[in-house]
Amino acid sequence: MIRVSSIFSQILHAFPRLEFVALVRQHKAERHARGFTCWQQFVAMLFCQLAHAQSLREICGGLAALEGKLLHLGVTDCPKATTLSYANAHRPWQLYETIFYQTLSRCQAEVAHRTRSKFRFKHKLLSLDASMIELCAETFDWARYGRTKGALKLHLVLDHDGCLPCYAVITEGKRADVSEARQMEFAPGTLVVFDRGYADYNWWLALTRSHVDFVTRLKDCALYGVVESRPIPAGSDIVRDEVVLLTSQQEIGPEARLRRVEVWVEEKQETMVFVTNNLKLSARTIARVYKERWKIELFFKALKQGLKVKTFVGTSENAVQIQIWTALIAILILKYLQLKSTFGWSLSNLIALLRQQLFVHRDLWTWLNDPFQAPPSLVLAEQLPLGL
Repeated sequence: MIRVSSIFSQILHAFPRLEFVALVRQHKAERHARGFTCWQQFVAMLFCQLAHAQSLREICGGLAALEGKLLHLGVTDCPKATTLSYANAHRPWQLYETIFYQTLSRCQAEVAHRTRSKFRFKHKLLSLDASMIELCAETFDWARYGRTKGALKLHLVLDHDGCLPCYAVITEGKRADVSEARQMEFAPGTLVVFDRGYADYNWWLALTRSHVDFVTRLKDCALYGVVESRPIPAGSDIVRDEVVLLTSQQEIGPEARLRRVEVWVEEKQETMVFVTNNLKLSARTIARVYKERWKIELFFKALKQGLKVKTFVGTSENAVQIQIWTALIAILILKYLQLKSTFGWSLSNLIALLRQQLFVHRDLWTWLNDPFQAPPSLVLAEQLPLGL
């Protein structure tokens, strides 16, 4: 009989303890700790995300109900709600940010050979977007957004190789999307896709000068002049393919030239206008690239519906940051499990079924590859006869 630990314990193997302890020392996160370690806090907050616990009492109560089964998680005893609350309020959230990026590098190395690009070009395809996380202005007064609202904003870059979040930053709700985008750096040769919320012509020019390609939507009020009209493939849904120069950048010269692609969308019965600084890809590929941007919208949907980023178990800014970063760590692991499994999981279905199996003692990969197969029956050894 093969003995295995619980599925939750096997998920925690993705975070080597020695590396975790090194990060704790690096951030000096246990400077004033009295018995309650950062590992215990991390296990509790990850349990909050995967089990979808609604409060501190539910987290601590759920772990307390498993008293005697926590040792294989590296947890000696269940924390009290007040202890966990104090740790979330005072221990640096930067520790969880570092854990996220360390886990990301490990996941990227594993899934690099498991995904195939839909496109023939060799550009690294990234999507850039931001999403509001609404908060109660009275309870979270430090995140006041307007007179009656509170909010944070999660800025995210999604790597289409495996659909893994490769960059994240959390800002105040009033922070403009493009203001944060200006602080980001992309490797030369990258192709970045974003929506009309990032309409900053000077930033577009800076991307071009950095040899970074982009695809976005062009606003209806944009002023430009047509430099060249390109031929359109017969029978395609491409209406126009033009090289243009924005009126505000006409004195800069050829490096400011952009490409305007107008496409007829049959489903919406309307035309959509895209703009890019890539003059080599076909117009149809440009339209397909922008369509791939929908994956980051689906990512935000899965994050908000499947994990705990709408309601929070702490009210301080530090506690909220810890919970959001733990959610990003959790969805990173879930995406990794989804990609590596041979079963056709949807992310929402994986989150829902994994929640029910956290403390089942069964091999994780056997369950992931065939979740509806009954576990092997226990074979009891034959009792030895007693010579009485």
